[in-house]
Amino acid sequence: MLPGFAYSASAPHGSKPSGGTMTQLLPHRILACRMALGLAVSALLLSVTSPVSAQEEHLALLRGKLQGELEGIVDGYEGVAGVHIIDLTSGDRFRVNDELVFPQASSIKIPILLELFRRAEEEPGLLRRRIDMTDEVRTGGSGVLLHLTDGGASLSLEDYAIYMIVYSDNTGTNVLIDEMGMDEVNALSASLGAEHTLLQRKMIQPEESARGNENLSTPRDAALIMERIANCDLPMSEASCARVREILEIFKGGPIRNPVPRNVPIAFKPGGITGVSTVWGLVDVPDRPYVISVMSNYGGDGGTVVEAVSAAAYDYFSRLSGITMYGTRVDPEIKRRVRRPGG
Repeated sequence: MLPGFAYSASAPHGSKPSGGTMTQLLPHRILACRMALGLAVSALLLSVTSPVSAQEEHLALLRGKLQGELEGIVDGYEGVAGVHIIDLTSGDRFRVNDELVFPQASSIKIPILLELFRRAEEEPGLLRRRIDMTDEVRTGGSGVLLHLTDGGASLSLEDYAIYMIVYSDNTGTNVLIDEMGMDEVNALSASLGAEHTLLQRKMIQPEESARGNENLSTPRDAALIMERIANCDLPMSEASCARVREILEIFKGGPIRNPVPRNVPIAFKPGGITGVSTVWGLVDVPDRPYVISVMSNYGGDGGTVVEAVSAAAYDYFSRLSGITMYGTRVDPEIKRRVRRPGG
């Protein structure tokens, strides 16, 4: 007997109700009762055997494992760390300390890149505008442009942006800050919903850093911006959005990259200064892309926490890549093919 339902035995064929206590049911009432009972039984069986329901329980266990692993990584770090990861397929989010504000080091260069391409929509020819590479614009720290001769080269703003992202070139970054303006970069970040993301100084200004004048963001803000890049939800054309992502995907190393196979594209920008390590990333795992932002301060080698979070995230999302409703795995291309009409 199914729970919640009661059954009574039928009288033998041709017999009469005893003592007149059984009320004769009209045919249409019998049909209605049968239909109601059938629907109830079907609903109960679906609740017990539905693969969607069963798989959601499995996926919830996997999500819980990743969340627990992320919390363990953050708790085990000697400093302070924050994480925000977005599953771009399901919309699931994994968060640890994601609203804390952290210094950004070179990760703040992503909003500068976005402002350049946004502005180029309004100013045709902006990307090709050339700035001479001279001693006057030269900046120390990371990069390769500081090694060029005085006046020996003239680069376009787009080329400066490529050096800024691929080589974390501080000279290229400061040229772009002068051209774009800090207020304009911050206005763009705010318009994207990243109100805690602030560009407040040029690169390699330790005196400003000592005064507390840092470039800032949160793991949540960074993840939101990278999600917008992934969805091309930006104030620019699709072609410009694709070019931004292409520049960010130019191969480079780093803690986020180490656990991920080289053939998996990652659009990212890391950052690091003494006591601080950050990364804003978009990892294009086939069939299961995801956004990842990790930030740390008050610690030693923050690259260890970035790499540990990246490894945990890649393990989770690669496990879901090509997954079927019953947890088996097929080539993602086969899944795409069968989803198409007539597949």
